[in-house]
Amino acid sequence: MSDEDEKEGVSFSVGGYPISGWMVAVALPVLSAVGGGAWYVFDLQSRFIGVEESVNDILNVEARVQTLEQAAADSDLRGLSSRLSTLTTQMNTILENQRALLDLRSVVERSDQRTAGIDDILRAHNQEIEDLWTAFDELVTNPIR
Repeated sequence: MSDEDEKEGVSFSVGGYPISGWMVAVALPVLSAVGGGAWYVFDLQSRFIGVEESVNDILNVEARVQTLEQAAADSDLRGLSSRLSTLTTQMNTILENQRALLDLRSVVERSDQRTAGIDDILRAHNQEIEDLWTAFDELVTNPIR
């Protein structure tokens, strides 16, 4: 090896573009951070979808109430007592589900608060990545000697 090779450090060529070791050292953590951010956003979105599905199951209360009203209208007075007790039980269930829905609403609101700044952070990271790529492109056309 000559003295010039030792000064330049490790470098290799990909597709005709010379890439030095420091470029890899800078790009690897940046790309890793972007990948981690993308995974976090994906995981967060899947959790929101799960919460939404559970909320939709709870919100199906109207269909149950309509069924109960139709059953009450179709019934006769002899079975009214047992049906009223069933209706009371089901209404209690509806109230419990409504409480659970309110709890889920607070969970969603807290999640919204936690994720409120993610969009700005991702925009800043994307801008930094674009700036790095611009700098890399500039180094390719005008390398530092």
